[in-house]
Amino acid sequence: MAANLGPPLARQRAVSPLRWNADDVRDRARAAFLGLALGDALGAAVEFMTPGEIRAQHGVLDELVGGGWLHLPRGAVTDDTQMSLCLARSLAAGGGFDLADVAARFAAWLRSGPPDVGNTIRRGIRRFMLDGSLEGPPHDGDGGNGAAMRMLPLALATLGDPARLERDAVALAHLTHHHALSDAACVHVGELFQLACLGLSRGRLRRRTDAFVARYPSYRFEPYRGLATGYVVDTLQTVLHHFHATEGFEACLVAVVNQGGDADTTGAIAGALAGAYYGPEALPARWLKRLDRAVRAEIEALVDPLLAASPLFRGEPLRIPGEDSS
Repeated sequence: MAANLGPPLARQRAVSPLRWNADDVRDRARAAFLGLALGDALGAAVEFMTPGEIRAQHGVLDELVGGGWLHLPRGAVTDDTQMSLCLARSLAAGGGFDLADVAARFAAWLRSGPPDVGNTIRRGIRRFMLDGSLEGPPHDGDGGNGAAMRMLPLALATLGDPARLERDAVALAHLTHHHALSDAACVHVGELFQLACLGLSRGRLRRRTDAFVARYPSYRFEPYRGLATGYVVDTLQTVLHHFHATEGFEACLVAVVNQGGDADTTGAIAGALAGAYYGPEALPARWLKRLDRAVRAEIEALVDPLLAASPLFRGEPLRIPGEDSS
């Protein structure tokens, strides 16, 4: 049984690179995946709304209410969680990272008629369905957030090997998005997920982000510009600003989704990061109760196989993003 760290201890706990607790990592990974779904379900109600429109309709949105432009049932999720589940099923099947299998699962999902599919995602999956190609050409229109939103399962399955994360994240992104800023975001959110799942401090996460921003100045998030569109730069600025400006999982998620815009995706990415960082005790019980039961059950069933496939849980030496673990 993992120790009940609680959010305050989680913020203080900076593990040695050579020491990690398997139960704690499992708990954080499960909280990350559930946090992704909770952020998606919370934000879907106000996707494409402005902060002023949200205030007029909800005051402060802090409950899973459903509705929104997709008219979703309360607790339902969108493509952010659905595509993450497609990827997780592939990675948990035991064959490693198989891009063709991931693409086939995305294609089956698209054929099922999901209510919410981004145009760039649809174009990339349809290209695979037509000619079997696993990578589209570089495209100025591919700078959306649709690749970054599905990185959590890959971060879990490559935990302990940042080089493998970077290689596979870019390949996975290029199924639908081939853009340098999207590639950078995919790798960085994966790194942050890994650092948080290892229980590292907020300072360690911030230092990694500072190095990322130094390399990609477009992602500078202070001062925050208040944009939460589907452009991957706006998305990551929103997530990073509110993660570092708030205390607690719920406070982070509420702040993020009440920015409106592409709120299901900003909510999903922020939920995964805050879930991993604050741990399972921080997930609001009332939100978990309202989350789609089948989604919650599948997430909880997939986390252990994802981690079992990771270099860390297979006994390889632990490597930490941005740090020499020797």
